[in-house]
Amino acid sequence: MKDVKTEKCPDTQACPVAITVDVIGGKWKAKILYNLISGPKRFNELGRLMPATTKRMLTLQLRELEQDGIVHREIYREIPPKVEYSLTSFGETLKPILYLMRDWGEMYEKEVLLKRKNSENV
Repeated sequence: MKDVKTEKCPDTQACPVAITVDVIGGKWKAKILYNLISGPKRFNELGRLMPATTKRMLTLQLRELEQDGIVHREIYREIPPKVEYSLTSFGETLKPILYLMRDWGEMYEKEVLLKRKNSENV
């Protein structure tokens, strides 16, 4: 494991952290990926799992994940058309990161919410 104290993250696109954040960052991408861990989902199913997102935003985020090779879109030739989204094998490599994010969120949720509430009262 690399020594974190000596790690550098230059202000360029070559920064490994920036690359990861670019792929899974934003308000919806990590949530989409986390919901796909359990298996393929249809567009409307993802929308129901994330009711605060708009169809347009969900479409844009799924397209970006598809372009990055993280998500696969399967189109079934039937009427009405059926489309399913799933993680690619490349997308599966993000599972450990997503699980760590979930664990951190569970561990520190109360602390983060308390700090946010306190900062609003200042």
